Amino acid sequence: MLTRKTPKPRIVARTLLTLLALAFVLSLPSQAQSESAIYDFVAPGDDGHTPNAGVVSDAAGNLYGTTVLGGTHNSGTVFELSPVTGGGWSETVIYSFTGGLDGGAPETPVILDAAGNVYGTAVLGGSSGQGVAFELAPTSGGGWHETVLHSFTGGIDGSGPGSSLVFDVAGNLYGTAEEGGSGGGGTIFELSPTSRGVWHFTILHGFSGGTDGRVPYGTLIFDAAGSLYGTTGFGGIAADCVSRRLNGCGVVFEFSPVAGGGWHESILHGFTGGHDGAFPLAGLVFDASGNLYGTTYAGGDTSACITLDSSGCGVVFELSPVTGGGWHETTLHSFTGRVDGGEPDGSVVLDSSGNVYGNTQQGGNSTLSACNPNGCGVTYEISPFSGGGWHETVLHAFTGNSDGTLPVGALVFNSSGQLFGAAAAAGTYGQGAIFEITP
Repeated sequence: MLTRKTPKPRIVARTLLTLLALAFVLSLPSQAQSESAIYDFVAPGDDGHTPNAGVVSDAAGNLYGTTVLGGTHNSGTVFELSPVTGGGWSETVIYSFTGGLDGGAPETPVILDAAGNVYGTAVLGGSSGQGVAFELAPTSGGGWHETVLHSFTGGIDGSGPGSSLVFDVAGNLYGTAEEGGSGGGGTIFELSPTSRGVWHFTILHGFSGGTDGRVPYGTLIFDAAGSLYGTTGFGGIAADCVSRRLNGCGVVFEFSPVAGGGWHESILHGFTGGHDGAFPLAGLVFDASGNLYGTTYAGGDTSACITLDSSGCGVVFELSPVTGGGWHETTLHSFTGRVDGGEPDGSVVLDSSGNVYGNTQQGGNSTLSACNPNGCGVTYEISPFSGGGWHETVLHAFTGNSDGTLPVGALVFNSSGQLFGAAAAAGTYGQGAIFEITP
C-alpha cells in the first residue's frame, strides 16, 4: 500500500483495513484493451505528485484533477491535462496549495460549472487547519484565482472534507466532512451563493456515529426529486456487523427535503460484513431505471478471498427500489484479491449498455507486478448476462512499472469511449500517473 503523509481519517481507515495476501493465479478472461500512461508526475517538481482521486473532463476533452502532494509548496495541486494536436497531452498546474489559509492535500476530484470555474475540497489547511472548500476562477490576464468558500473548524461544521462537491439545479454546492459535527461522525453541508459574492454555509446533518452512519467518505448524488444519496464508511448497526471493532460496517443513506424546511434521513442498507460487503468508501451512481450501484472496500465471499483476517476483499453491489417501499441489495461481484482485483475504494461508472466499470487497489496478475504479492490493482468491467447474473472482465492489471499502481477513484469516459483514471503511485518516475484505456 502507498504510504501517504496526510494523517486524515481516510488514510487511517485504509491502514486498518489493509489486507495482506498470498499470491495465487486465477484465470479470468480479458478483452483486447490498450492501457497507456498519458502523464507521469515528477518529484521533486512543481507539477504535483500522488494523485489520490480520478479526473473529470470538460466539453473540450481537457482533464482536471488533483494531487495530494507536490506543487510549489509540496501541499498538493489542481492540474489540467490538454490533448495536443498530433498526439500526447500537456499538463498545466492551475493552482498550487500552500498548506495555509488556502488549504492543502486535496484528495478528491474537482467539478466544473458552466462558466469554467473549478470547485473542490482540501482536507488540510484553512483558518483552523481542518480543510477548506474552494473555487478556482480563470482570470482575464491568464492564470487562476482561488477563493476559499468555507474554512472548516473541526466543530459542528466538521473537519476533513474528503468528498467531491456536487451542484443542485439551483447552483448550490453540497459535500461531506469526514469527522466532527454535532455527533462526531462527520457532516453533510450545503454552500449557497449570495448576492454579495460570498457563500453561505449550512449544516444539513451531523452523523452520530451510530445507526445513521459514521465517516461519510463518498461523493453525494441527487435524484430527480432533489433527494441526496450517499454512503458512510462505518457506523450502522454494530451488532449486525462482523467487524464490531469498527462500530458498524457502513450504510447507504438517503436525505429527502422536508416540506417547510429540513431534511429526513432514511437508511437504505446497512452492511453486515458478509456477502453484502463492508465499509463503502465511495459514492453511488444511478442507472436509468433508478437502481444504485457502488462498492465496498471489504466483505464479500470471505471463503474465496485471500486474507489473513478473513474480512473479505470487497464487492460491487446494486440497490434496487422495491415496490411498496424499501431497497433490495444484490452483490454483483465479490472480489477474491487474486487476478480479479481486491479492495475497491472508488465509485463505479456505467456506460449506455449498463456495463459497470471501476478500479481496485489490490489484485491483478501478481506474477507480473513490481509492487507486492497482492498485485498492483486492476481496472475492471462487470457486464450483465442476458439470462441473469453478472460477469467480470479485467481490462487492465497494473504492474507497478510505467503503467502505475494503486488505481484510485472513479473512471471517466470521453466522447470516443475511452476511459481515463489515476494511479496513485509508480509510473515512469514513481510518483503516480494519469492513464487511458482504449477498447
